[in-house]
Amino acid sequence: MISNRCKNIKPSEIRKIFNMATKDSINLGIGEPDFDTPQHIIDAAKKALDNGKTHYTPNSGIPELRESISNKLKKDNNLNINPDNIITTCGASEALMLSLMAIVNKGDEVLIPNPGFVSYMSLTQMCEAKPISMKFDDDFNIDIEGVKNSITDKTKCIILNSPSNPTGKVMDKKEIKAICDIADDNNIIIISDEIYEKIIYDKKHHSPMEFTDNCILINGFSKSYAMTGWRIGYLAVNDNLNKKYNLIDNMIKIHQYGFACATSFAQYGALEALNGDQSCVYKMVNEFRRRRDLIVKGMKKLFKLTTPDGAFYVFPNVEEYGNGTEVAQKLIKNNILCVPGVAFGECGENNIRFSYATKYEDIEKALEMMENIF
Repeated sequence: MISNRCKNIKPSEIRKIFNMATKDSINLGIGEPDFDTPQHIIDAAKKALDNGKTHYTPNSGIPELRESISNKLKKDNNLNINPDNIITTCGASEALMLSLMAIVNKGDEVLIPNPGFVSYMSLTQMCEAKPISMKFDDDFNIDIEGVKNSITDKTKCIILNSPSNPTGKVMDKKEIKAICDIADDNNIIIISDEIYEKIIYDKKHHSPMEFTDNCILINGFSKSYAMTGWRIGYLAVNDNLNKKYNLIDNMIKIHQYGFACATSFAQYGALEALNGDQSCVYKMVNEFRRRRDLIVKGMKKLFKLTTPDGAFYVFPNVEEYGNGTEVAQKLIKNNILCVPGVAFGECGENNIRFSYATKYEDIEKALEMMENIF
């Protein structure tokens, strides 16, 4: 009775780690800020509830939030996006799903980062399309020639993620533009997952939409504003792409039947997140930087490691001690939760993803334990 579509999808390895957590565990496995949502955002949602904002909203989201997202894209990314070309979604995860379901057919090919976020492969498989790996060098720079050679007449889109989960890599402007040129030359759409955009330490964020019309931009509030449980995100396309394919109307059809709208009062919280005091973001990023510096310094004593530019992950190569799964199992038995790199693709088989979105003191303790183990 179970569909092949469902049978062919593997459960998320990350959620497995989440479910293994105990009160004695040091959780370096989950990619979720350990901060509470800032109070002014909570207050805005409470006010919305008190004012009766508990009903359906327009499918694409409340107009004032889409207007604010449009303003954000202009201010932060120098992009001119009509609010009508923005859909507010139930997290960036839904935005990814809508994008793929709207443009990918059975038998199409989708280029995904390997290693890359677990949803990219599974969502592609849900669409009955074929995931094609984009590989990286030891410093997680993308193999541009490899991408060119992977393009076929079945290639429908390329998924990019900068800053990256699981590597923490921030793509350079030159690297992104090279992928955009490939997309333009082959009439391929880039799906750009920019959920970690504001969590960058030493580089500048560039969206592919700066260089090509063939881009669906995805972002949200979970990571930058510690709003993971609110499930609020968005996608945006420019006028040229939307007019060419009527993308927004087709995505809305899927959104209507699957979700109807993002949670009403959460949208008012997101509105306050964009328009309110931004010092909370800077404080969180500064603390993530402090933790990054700690974990990188400690892990470089044990593993081969490229210092992450953004997000809140390190992705060391641990093959000196075994493959990623073997080493992760040893750590988990010692109450240090982490995710084997193979969960993000076979190219991560010798790596482990550690999240430093946890207390500084817990990271110190975990590093001390790891030195004793290895």
